[in-house]
Amino acid sequence: MNAIAAPNLLSSLINRVLAIKPLFALAKGRARAMMIERAESIGVPWREQVQQLRSRHTPAEFAPAWESELAILRNPDLTYPDYYVTSFHAYDEGNLGWLPALEVEVAAQAVHARIWPEAGAQGDAKLRQSFHEVLRAQLTEAPRDIVDLGCGIGMSTVTLQETFPQANLTGVDLSPYFLAVAGYRWGEQSSPDASSSKIRWHHAAAEATGLPETAYDLVSACLVFHELPQHAAKAILQEARRLLRPGGHLAIMDMNPRSEVFAQMPPFVLTLLKSTEPYLDEYFALDFEQAFVEAGFERPSITCNSPRHRTLVARVR
Repeated sequence: MNAIAAPNLLSSLINRVLAIKPLFALAKGRARAMMIERAESIGVPWREQVQQLRSRHTPAEFAPAWESELAILRNPDLTYPDYYVTSFHAYDEGNLGWLPALEVEVAAQAVHARIWPEAGAQGDAKLRQSFHEVLRAQLTEAPRDIVDLGCGIGMSTVTLQETFPQANLTGVDLSPYFLAVAGYRWGEQSSPDASSSKIRWHHAAAEATGLPETAYDLVSACLVFHELPQHAAKAILQEARRLLRPGGHLAIMDMNPRSEVFAQMPPFVLTLLKSTEPYLDEYFALDFEQAFVEAGFERPSITCNSPRHRTLVARVR
């Protein structure tokens, strides 16, 4: 499927509204305020937790240790793809800044709090657990070497490590800020013999990781593809195929475009969502089953692991 399907009438109208810069800024600001309010209403101390991370070092400049960690992890030769240098999640700097890196964990807790009414602040953890339950059910052997694409600050990477404790993990992300927080959150706060000590953080684009060919048993991408234009999504599928050994698997967990939750979403809420997710129309329009096959995988299995998420798992063809 090469063409991008046209968004429906409501989505097109919202796109036109968001093309007006003052309205776009208003929607982004409201979306951010709602996330903070939701987090703190369910007992997630958004402001307090972020301030604790900020105050680890000089709050205004994040110096000296934050910057030294950034220098260690950052690939100075990396060129950021055009699609990545844009606003994501109500941050003008997108993922290339300290504030989004410090807030991503509490934001995930807020966004996923209402997936299951009884879960509340544990909704994010339950969502990730549901993904790993699908993996355990479908993988015939525990993977030895895993790549976690778009790992962010490492929440998905660490939970993969807990699921497959004997595996070696490589977390890949385009944001060195996210990786710096990952190194602190899951390194400095872990004992030397903790499971997270087997994780390596790697600054690279998911479509051009620079990692060795046919060296991994599992490539995972958790909540990544809805943030990609279609050309990048297809390139990442090709890169996953290159990384995997014969018999290896690719697993993607993300929003389910066929979910009734999105079909019935009120226009106001959809407007706020689209103001923070610039490639949502392209994601919803991509035929992932066909894209998997074209990238060299068997047709994927699809499991609805939450009321609004799905997991696709496919073996190398």
